[in-house]
Amino acid sequence: NSLDDGLMEGFFGILKREMFYGFEKTFKTMNELEQSIKEYIHYYNHDRIKTVLKNHTPIEYRNMVLNKAVQ
Repeated sequence: NSLDDGLMEGFFGILKREMFYGFEKTFKTMNELEQSIKEYIHYYNHDRIKTVLKNHTPIEYRNMVLNKAVQ
């Protein structure tokens, strides 16, 4: 979907910049790379504080907004 393209391009750019570029030779197998990507996605959503999201993680911010919408 073209509406998602910009968001996904931005995410993949951040992912490559923060956990792949310069570390290409670190991953011995595709399984190691896959596991590292899964760990990074978890970090990105659950632990990474974003100032744009009022110093919350994406999951915290989403839950905060959804809880306000329900009330």
